[in-house]
Amino acid sequence: MPQIIDTPVQEVDGPNGERLTKDNLPPRDTSRRVARRKAEVVAAVNGGLLSVPEACERYALSLEELVSWQRAVDRDGMPGLRASKVQQNRNKHERANRRVPA
Repeated sequence: MPQIIDTPVQEVDGPNGERLTKDNLPPRDTSRRVARRKAEVVAAVNGGLLSVPEACERYALSLEELVSWQRAVDRDGMPGLRASKVQQNRNKHERANRRVPA
């Protein structure tokens, strides 16, 4: 039976096709979380470059915040991470949840 070797991921494809490594991820102390930087963090986690706990610790994120970024990327790509788009989606979901079934 072949032996499976678990090799850590060294690089992943970024949101714009660039290669991401731990060295060129957004800095830990990033104060402006623009869509591109959020998408890079999501790509790093989804590609196995960072674990979920590592990303949350590195960028001072809650698990819920990271998951919301992943959902936004899955739903709308990088544009889904823009602050205006996040607010639009929040309003849409709040309206949908307020509707009372007939």
